[in-house]
Parts: sequence; C-alpha cells; structure tokens
Amino acid sequence: MENIKTKSNSMLSAIDSYFKLSYYNTTVSTEITAGVTTFMTMAYILIVQPLFMSSAGMDVKAVTIVTAILSALFSIVMGLYTNRPFAMAPAMGGNAFFAYTLVAGGVVDWQTAMGMVFLSGVGFLLLTIFGLRGLIVEAIPKNLKFAIGVAVGFFIAMVGFKNGQIMVINSGTISMGSISNPHTILSLIGLFVTITLVLNKVKGGVLIGIIVTTLLGVPFGITQIPESFFSLPPSIEPIFFKLNIMDALKFSFLPLVFTFFVGDFFCTLGTLLGVSAQAGLLDENGNLPEVDKPFLVDSIATIVGALFGSTTITTFLESAAGVEEGGRTGLTAISTGVCFIFTIFLTPIVYVIPSAATAPALIFIGILMMTSIKFIDMEDMTEFVPAVITIMFTVFTDNMATGMSMGIISHVIIKILTKRYRELNLPVLILTLPLLGYFILL
Repeated sequence: MENIKTKSNSMLSAIDSYFKLSYYNTTVSTEITAGVTTFMTMAYILIVQPLFMSSAGMDVKAVTIVTAILSALFSIVMGLYTNRPFAMAPAMGGNAFFAYTLVAGGVVDWQTAMGMVFLSGVGFLLLTIFGLRGLIVEAIPKNLKFAIGVAVGFFIAMVGFKNGQIMVINSGTISMGSISNPHTILSLIGLFVTITLVLNKVKGGVLIGIIVTTLLGVPFGITQIPESFFSLPPSIEPIFFKLNIMDALKFSFLPLVFTFFVGDFFCTLGTLLGVSAQAGLLDENGNLPEVDKPFLVDSIATIVGALFGSTTITTFLESAAGVEEGGRTGLTAISTGVCFIFTIFLTPIVYVIPSAATAPALIFIGILMMTSIKFIDMEDMTEFVPAVITIMFTVFTDNMATGMSMGIISHVIIKILTKRYRELNLPVLILTLPLLGYFILL
C-alpha cells in the first residue's frame, strides 16, 4: 500500500514539474475540470463541421471522425509542446468560406479547395520557422493587443447570443430573439445559473452551469437522450489524402489562398492574445512569451488537417471557458484532447449537450474578457480610436480577422495623418500593405 502511495506521489510530482502547476498556482483536478469545460463548450464543432462540409459534397461520417481525431491529436500536442491551455479544432469561418463560397459557390471542387488549405498551412509554417509570425505579434502596438482581447470577448459573447437564440444575427443584422422560444428561455435560465455560480465562487461553476442547463433542457424538450451511447467509428477513406495541390497552385487561385491565410492568421492571433490575457499569461508589453510554439503547432495542424480532409485547424476561442475554470497549463488542453478521443466511440453523448447549454457559458466568459478595456490608453486618441475600430469592426462584421486588420490599418493611417509617423515601426508598415490587399480581394 505504501509503495502504491509513493508511486502516486512521484507521478503527481512529475506532472507538477513538467506542467509547472505550482508556478501557475493550479492543480491536476483544476486543469482536468478546465479541460472538460473547454470540450463541452466546443463540442458543437463535431456537429457543425460535418454540416458545413456536407454542403461541399464531402462524406459526413468521415468528416465527423476526422474532426474528432484532429481536435484530439493537436489539442494534446499543443498541451505537451507549449504548456498552454489552448484547445484546437477546425476553424469556424474558414470552414464556411471553404464550403459555401468556394465549393457550393462553384469556384472549385472540394479537393482543390483542400489543396488551398494545405498551401496556406505551408505559408504559416514558413513564416513561423523564420520567426516572422512572432515578429508581427511583437510589432503590433500594445493598445491594439488589449483591444484584440476585448474584441475577442465581444466575439465570443456574440457567438453565445446567437447559439442560444437570445439574438438573431444574420448577414450583419441583429435582432432580439423570441422570449416565447423554449430554446431562448433555457439559454437565459442557463445564463443566470452560470452567473450565480461563478460570482458566488463555486468551483467548476461554468461546467456545473452547462450540466444543469443540459438537464433542464430535458423537460423543455431541447435536450435529446440518445437511443445508444456507443458507436463504432466509420472509415475516413472517402476524404483522406484526397486533396488536389496541383490545381490549387494556379496563379488565379492565389487570392483565395491568401484569404485563407489572412483569416486564419488573425483569428489565431486574436485567440492566443485574448485567451492569454484572460489567463494572465501576457507580459507587460501585451506579448505572449514563446508565441512561436503555439504558432508552430497551429501551422503543422493545418497542413496535416488538409491531408486528412479537414479545413484549417486552429486554436479555439472556447479555450477561454477552460481558462475561466482555472486552467493555466497544457494539462487543460490535453484533458480536452482526451475528451475528443472518447467521442470517436461515444459520439451520441456529445449530441446530448444542446447549444442552449453552452451558449450561457460563452456569453458570460465573453463579458469577463471585455474587462481588458481598462488597459487601453483612452487619453491618447491616436491610440484609442484604432483600438475602438478594432472592436467595432469585429462586432459589426461578425469577423475577427476583419476587425484586427482594420485596427492595424487605421492605426497606421491615423499616426501618419497626425504627423506621428515616427511612432510606427517597420513591420507594421509592411504588414499594412497585404492587409489592404486582403480587403480589396474580399
């Protein structure tokens, strides 16, 4: 018995040492709870990704399993390599552009579009290897970095309002949802349950809120109990290694590859900075130490993902849910990855969690992330205005990449027009040119 206890203590000590749990003032149980919470808020990707890809003519069952495999694999790799609480999965936004604009829109077939995703991933990898992605992050003004964190908060909250049907957000229009809608009512109940638990400092409040709301959804007729909790995974052969890189290399497709590139670059950057700010991982200049590590994982994930038949794999905004539960290290991301492994065989259980149960968590977490606005310099209008533009364009266009790009462009223009161009750095000036091209190509 004593020998077992000694081995257990030795294992816990090794885990603490590798993930620096004591340094980040966290524990194994806290990290696991955080990882499960992150998983529950992002499990919807297992439903949404196949739905989107079916519009592109891809095999739905194969897409579901590939999504689970890649989310599991790269969340675990992210945790082990970077020791950061960032979970990974196919990017929202990039998948819509892939399925509806390119394939359903008749521009290319899905195999060629997948080749474009692969090429954009190669571009990410080269920029990361040469240290250019990290250089760009450091070159972005500090106030814009804080604004990005606020914008991410608004973006997450907006996703929550939309998923909970509390607001109807379509094509740039926003209206109030119907208070008589059971889905909306359940989301609002879940929101106040979550707020009550977290503000009363109940440990695991966000996770408990999701579980309670899911259970309340049964009498509402929203939470559906599956007939079976187990399913064997289907073959991924219909989409595995079916990408067409040669056709994607056509010069006329370069703008489309660039659109994938810019969208993923800034969505990843925004997520890293926003979630890291919430976790207190940024330094005094608003930078994330060793940022090239998560960028490297992100790049490789996109390349491997395209080979498997998935759109861009990126760091997920919902990682903020785990951070709010106390997750601070890679053990959180690994826990999320392990949950995704189980879904390969237990997919029906994932479908039990309704969006009305995860929406409240996203709304409340988004609100908490907006507190970063207090760090923005509001006295210097040449700093404050670009920061506000970043936030407003993110919210009003429902696009994080657009908001960040407009913020950087406006920062450069305002500094030049106010004759304070000496405050600009060369990397930001260089970055502005392709961003202008990005808007021209939209």
